Parts: sequence; structure tokens; C-alpha cells
Amino acid sequence: MKTLIFPSTPESIRLASLYSYDEWIVNRFMQYIPDVKTFLERMDRHPQRYIRTNTLKINSKDLKTKLLSKGFELRDTAFEDVIAVEKSSFPIGATIEYLLGYYYIQDLSSCIAVEALDVAKNQTILDMASAPGGKTTFIAQKMQNSGCIIALEPNLRRMRSILYNIARCGVINTCVYKMDGRHVSDLNIKFDRVLLDAPCSGEGVIAKDIKRKTNHTPEDLEYCVLIQTSLIEAAIKVVKPGGLLVYSTCSFAPEENENIIDSLSKGFDIEIEPLQYGADGLISFGDLHFHQELKNTRRFYPHIHNTLGFYIAKIRVKS
Repeated sequence: MKTLIFPSTPESIRLASLYSYDEWIVNRFMQYIPDVKTFLERMDRHPQRYIRTNTLKINSKDLKTKLLSKGFELRDTAFEDVIAVEKSSFPIGATIEYLLGYYYIQDLSSCIAVEALDVAKNQTILDMASAPGGKTTFIAQKMQNSGCIIALEPNLRRMRSILYNIARCGVINTCVYKMDGRHVSDLNIKFDRVLLDAPCSGEGVIAKDIKRKTNHTPEDLEYCVLIQTSLIEAAIKVVKPGGLLVYSTCSFAPEENENIIDSLSKGFDIEIEPLQYGADGLISFGDLHFHQELKNTRRFYPHIHNTLGFYIAKIRVKS
């Protein structure tokens, strides 16, 4: 589909100039992001850092004790195994605890996507776009290394990162395939749970990559939507009846989020289940109108939820 572009306004021009964005991006943000000025200010600051305890190797209490002794300042979150790092005396990826696989550096929103899977022991689970392995290793620890995870990654360079992180975190229930998720049916396997953290335009990570303020184009969005549509249609076909598909992106764009799920609901027998955290999904954007059930999907905004920008849809496949 074509990216929706809105007429420029004095305010969109002013904010774009003030925060060094292309105007069309800010104008779109003004259509669906609450309190845009505060949002743009927040995106100019370093994002909150989070780590996720790898319970295959250590519990959160013991990990916090080790890190506090090194001068870390930590804060608990709503999830026992996800910890906010307020201050560290050296890079959080350079500790012996990190190298030993005691924790994974992972945003809270990314962890919530895994929580939405409702993982249980001995399930068969697919991670369709798995590198660098944060979600895969979190799923493995929730399964206590039981069952089977199939992790797909089409890019050999990125595939190396997931193999490293699986080894570092002590994961032994995962098979990694160099495969494009659009061909997952070739495996001839049905899954209890499927996670599709889809390749996207990355609008939600501008705080980590400010180049996206100006090197992001409408054509980028359109290209991503084509891939996301193909991936999610492949994903839903390999979910067992009654199973769950969780779709996520690190984008704010409705074309990559609500529009993808709304289109899926028109072709498949699904139910969109609510999530406890995040803001309601959109039910309209410009001249686009989505099913009311899209409210059950969730948006995460840096200035509201203290996370990277993220979107999560929890989808029950009924048949």
C-alpha cells in the first residue's frame, strides 16, 4: 500500500526544523502520537537501558547483588527478570556477568512481546526473524530449555550473532536455520507458538539511530509492508489451531502495524487478544479505518512507557 502523506502545516514545519527531521515524518507523528513535542524531546535523549536476567544460569536476586557490588544502580520493573539500569560504572556489555551469559541487554518492550506468547514447557515454538537472539533466548529460559525452538534467520552475518548468544546463554533447545521466514512451510511443522518480530522501518529506534530522522523515505515503508505481509501470511499458516501468533515491530507506522493485522483478520479466522501493558492500538489513521478489535493491540511510546518505540499484536489462531 502507499504510505499516507499529509499536507504540511506551520506546526509540522516548525517541529521538523526544531528537531532536525524530514517534515513528512513529523507530520505523520502528529496524526497518531500523543503529545508530539514531548515525544520528539524524548527521542533526542538516550533510551532507558534494560537487562533481562538469564534464569537458565542465575536468578535476578543474585544477579542484582553482583551488579550492585560493581557500582551499578538498578531499578525493578513490572517483570521480575527485567531490570532497568539507571547507572553503570562501565559499559553493560563489558562485564564478566554479561560474557558468562547471566543477562541479556534487551529493551522492556521486546521482553513484553515474549511475555505475550504465553510460553509453556515442552512446546514447539517458531521465532521467524530471530537474530540477534534476544527473544529466542528469553523463550528458551521460559521453557526451561525443554521442548523445541526453531529460529530462522536468512542473513548469514546476522545468523552468527544468534549462534553466539545461544551459546553464551546456555540454550540447548534451539535449532537455527538459515532460512527466509516466507518459506517456513517447507519445514512441514506446525507450531504451538509463533513469534514474528518483523523487519521494519525502525521508526521506534530513532533515539538509537538519529540518521533515521532524515534517511527514512515513504518508499522504505512501502517495501517493509510488502515483506511484513508475506511473512505474517506465512506465519499464520504454520500455527496449530488454538495456538498463538505474536507480531511485533519497532515502528510507529500504522501501515506496518494495525493495517497488517487488520488485513490478516479479513482472510483468516483469528481473535486479537488484549495485553495488559502499552497504549491501545489505533482503529483509524487518515482515511484508513480498522476493526474495533485492533484496540487490543499495543503501542509503546518512549515518552509514555520509557521504552523504545514498539508495537505488539497477540493473535489467537482459531482454525
